[in-house]
Amino acid sequence: MKNGYKIVWTNLALSNLDNIIEYLTNNWTETEISKFFRKIDRRISLISQRPLLYPLTSNRENVRRSVLSSQITIYYRINKQSVEILTLFDNRQNPSKLAV
Repeated sequence: MKNGYKIVWTNLALSNLDNIIEYLTNNWTETEISKFFRKIDRRISLISQRPLLYPLTSNRENVRRSVLSSQITIYYRINKQSVEILTLFDNRQNPSKLAV
């Protein structure tokens, strides 16, 4: 797609993002928060333009993962006209908590 796939966020991914925002607001400086959001914006844009760039997960069918930082991994699925952001997973958690 010339303009990229439409990005659709699941309720779980939005909830994860809200939790990340809350944590960052309480623990990081404004500069660090801005840098993080620029990073996530660039990554989501890249996923929209080139969704096959990141690898498929080994244990979840048709789900891809993009490691954003040592703490956060983006899990997503490519649909016909969109990319569905499934979750923003905190890598410090037990992997069994991954709900995608």
